[in-house]
Amino acid sequence: MDTRWYLDVNRFARASAWAHGFMAAYAEWAGVVLLGALVVLAWWVARRHGPRAVAGALWAGGGAAVAVALNQPLIHLVGRLRPYDVLHHVEVLVPRGHDFTFPSDHATAAGAVVCGLFVARRRILAGLAALAGALLAFARVYVGAHYPGDVLAGLAFGAVVAGVLAPVVLWLVTPVVTLLARTPLRLLVSSQSSPPVAAAGPHEPAERLLT
Repeated sequence: MDTRWYLDVNRFARASAWAHGFMAAYAEWAGVVLLGALVVLAWWVARRHGPRAVAGALWAGGGAAVAVALNQPLIHLVGRLRPYDVLHHVEVLVPRGHDFTFPSDHATAAGAVVCGLFVARRRILAGLAALAGALLAFARVYVGAHYPGDVLAGLAFGAVVAGVLAPVVLWLVTPVVTLLARTPLRLLVSSQSSPPVAAAGPHEPAERLLT
């Protein structure tokens, strides 16, 4: 079934030469850049919503890197050959790689970003990332680099890694973000230009806290 779906998409690719340039670029680098831009936007917005929101946005990007790193031994363990190494006379729109194909690294990163943005409670950006990730997964099949099963497994694996590790990562990273908000690096984690001033005690004038 996986091979049949791959060949169906491949026939569609042959019949849609007008889309080759866009799909090849999106499958190779533009899809990843778009997902990265959504993560950066999530971080920028999260700076107005406190340390946990910032930690969640950072994990949306960091989780993708962790998921892809964990995916590497899985790829070699499965050892599935690229479809163009098995099937003859298929349309291939990107440079042929010599690594294994299951699960897809691109789809793994996409699944992790989508899950990470949901964890960060950036639902609109997560929805946009889901659309961008779905298109990236399809594009990887369209250009001939992966079977449909490769990208579906990658999306699922990335989401699982990001979701399972999120509670531990947020527990560890949120205090670090809170500390950074009190340093000269606070603009990286907070939209405030200066650290918050502590409230004055019952017998301490507020002016003294500013000195």
